[in-house]
Amino acid sequence: MHLNTKKIALCLILSATLATQFTACVPVVVGGAAAGGAMAADRRTSGIYVEDENIELKALKLMETNLGEQAHVNVTSYNRNVLLTGEVPTAESKAKAETLVKQITNTRNITNEIAISPKSTIGSRSNDGYLTAKVKARFVTENKFPANYVKVVTENSVVYLIGIVTKAEAEAAAEIARNINGVTKVVKLFEYTP
Repeated sequence: MHLNTKKIALCLILSATLATQFTACVPVVVGGAAAGGAMAADRRTSGIYVEDENIELKALKLMETNLGEQAHVNVTSYNRNVLLTGEVPTAESKAKAETLVKQITNTRNITNEIAISPKSTIGSRSNDGYLTAKVKARFVTENKFPANYVKVVTENSVVYLIGIVTKAEAEAAAEIARNINGVTKVVKLFEYTP
């Protein structure tokens, strides 16, 4: 290979390598911008928003290390109020999940909706994700309140609505979710603002 050809090949390889490094930054920048946008459109303060994220991470780690593979527990924190959903094999495991969350500082309330049953199937979880997406999309199309004011969690076709809302916003959100085909129940876990 000629010296100039080697230099060109080396430059191309280095350029390709650098290009992959720059594109790796894009999801981080876009993800950070999306998180910042979500905080801006939320009624929680940015400090509480970050605290909720920390509570969820800590709680999930505790669930993974203390409940074993037979458990499937989801943790949702909103304004430091924690919702536990999923499945565990025994009543003791359900109680233990709640006890583990109580150990995390700054949690205010815990709603334990964990079912005592075998772990849900991938199909069931996919359906729950689909229902959550349908509810959120309908919030946007109905435009009765800012969609970011209400967090939607779906477990076994039961929709949990969480947020800091007015009574009118709460009723509108519940009515929209209730009318989504496939939703079996709607549970409101709101805090109300005047």
